[in-house]
Order: sequence, then structure tokens, then C-alpha cells
Amino acid sequence: MKRKGIIIVVSGFSGAGKGTIMKALTAKYDQYALSISATTRDPRPGEENGREYFFVSNEEFEKLIKEDGLIEHAGYVNHYYGTPRKFVEDKLNAGIDVILEIEIQGALQIKEQYKDAVLLFVMPPSAEELEKRLRGRGTESDEVIRQRLQTACKEAVGIENYDYIVVNDVLEDAVERVHGIISAAHGTPDRNMEFIENMRKQLNDVAGNE
Repeated sequence: MKRKGIIIVVSGFSGAGKGTIMKALTAKYDQYALSISATTRDPRPGEENGREYFFVSNEEFEKLIKEDGLIEHAGYVNHYYGTPRKFVEDKLNAGIDVILEIEIQGALQIKEQYKDAVLLFVMPPSAEELEKRLRGRGTESDEVIRQRLQTACKEAVGIENYDYIVVNDVLEDAVERVHGIISAAHGTPDRNMEFIENMRKQLNDVAGNE
């Protein structure tokens, strides 16, 4: 039975550690590919174009939208983010699970297009820990941190639209929880209908049913 890739959508409050979990997951297991998003925001220190993100202008981003080159896109804290379609489709066809680290708006767009996508929401153990992590970055002003915390308040209302939540307290534990969820998802009947139909046909053949 040929393995088919699944889209894994990972969202979470800014500062919850979703990016750190995904990097650790893809470093430990080779069946995952982390999708690279396009964004109009400026690179943070240490980020490189084509590695963390494709950094594009507003004009370039709007061109991608017009040409249907994105499977989802959303605005977040005054910038655009979107997922290039070709990268995702190529990986899925090769049997690789594609992890999309995107916000709630984009996650729901993905679920509409890919019914078997798995939606995960990463949460910190507490709101106080979330603020501590945001301040610990040392890359953003108090005003931006306040905006991110206000955005988290709004995002908290939509968590119930996800399939699973993962609390990121101890990184290694969170990585294994995510891997376990994805592994289990591959075994659900709705993601194995071709195999099930083939088995039914074989059973009828060996049983002599017409």
C-alpha cells in the first residue's frame, strides 16, 4: 500500500513555541517536510530567504494570490503570510507529510480544501509563560508584544475548530505528542479508503461472492 502524505496544520499563539517544535520534529523524523511560507514581513536576525520564509514584497504577494499560487493566505499583525501550492502538492504526491505552520484564518482555509488535513493547536502551559517567552525573544517592542497578546486573546476563541491541542511545556514531550498524533492519523479508515475497497474486493473474490 503506497503511503500518501497528509497535511498537518500547526497553529498557536505567537511565542507558544510551535516553530521550535516543528524544527525539532523534522530534525528527528525524516517523513516530514516543513512548508516554507511566503511573507511580506522583514526578516528577523538570523533568518534567511528561502529557509525560514520566502520574503516578498506586497506586490509579489498579490501576484501570487491572483495566479492561484497559494493554497491559503492571511493577514497577521500588519503583514501577509501564505503557503505556496506547488511545494505542498509535490510533497504529498511523494508520500511525505507536509507541516504548515500558519494562523487560524489560514488553517480553516486549508481544512476546506483538504478534508483529511490534521489541525493541531500549540499552547503554552499558562498565559504568564507565554508573555515570558515573548519578552525573552528580545526582538520586539512592548507595543508589538502587546499586539501579539491581544491577538492571542482573539485566537483563543477559535481553538475548538482544531482536531488536537498540544501543550508545549517540555519540548521533547511536545515533539513526541505531535509525532504520535500524526502517526495515528495515518491509520484512520477515511485516510485508507483505497486499501479498504481493495480488501473488500479481495474478500469477495476469495469467498466466491459475485
